[in-house]
Amino acid sequence: MALNIVQTIDDRVRIRTVLISVSDKTGLDLLVTGLASTSPGLRILSTGGTYDTIQKILGPSAAAALEQVSRYTGQPEMQGGLVKTLDFKIYLGLLSETYNPAHHADLERAGAVPIDMVVVNLYPFGETVARSETTPETARANIDVGGPCMTRAAAKNFHRVAVLTDPRDYGVVVNELAAAGGSLSLATRWRLARTAFRLTAAYDAAVSEYLDGLDFPQVSAVYDVKKGN
Repeated sequence: MALNIVQTIDDRVRIRTVLISVSDKTGLDLLVTGLASTSPGLRILSTGGTYDTIQKILGPSAAAALEQVSRYTGQPEMQGGLVKTLDFKIYLGLLSETYNPAHHADLERAGAVPIDMVVVNLYPFGETVARSETTPETARANIDVGGPCMTRAAAKNFHRVAVLTDPRDYGVVVNELAAAGGSLSLATRWRLARTAFRLTAAYDAAVSEYLDGLDFPQVSAVYDVKKGN
């Protein structure tokens, strides 16, 4: 496998397309209004309850700026919201490189656009398993898949993409966007990527630790296990 070794990147990247999908909506009003005011023509892709929240924050202007991820990808969500952002068009947008003509051709072929920022936080697995009434099945249902995948993809491509995983960073990012004409620096993208990888590492560790604390009888007892082929 030939790796893409990037040599030319931009210090500052303008934020034109943002994907937002968050469980914790703390500070989302600050971030969304800040993005809208600093990035004319901004396009926001979103999912589920996050979409509804952003629509309320933006008000009448939401129609021009906001789009359901399912409409963008052309694929409806799987029942239970299991598959919302796991789509080829999304990952083309996250992993494409600015100065790579082949990547631009891939984007054009798929009708995809570069995604400049991802705002994501994960299903509250730690809080869920801390509750005494939590069963192994409830815990399993709260293992996030799409969130960590998007987080890792965006953080890997910090050359071009900013990934926001901590609401405490929203104000800092909005201030930089306001001061720099709607763009973010490489230094900021690098710092946000480090935060993102710490989050996914801690999340996976929490899931592993919880599963290690269970024995098989505990797990199998919560299901009606069918015997036979």
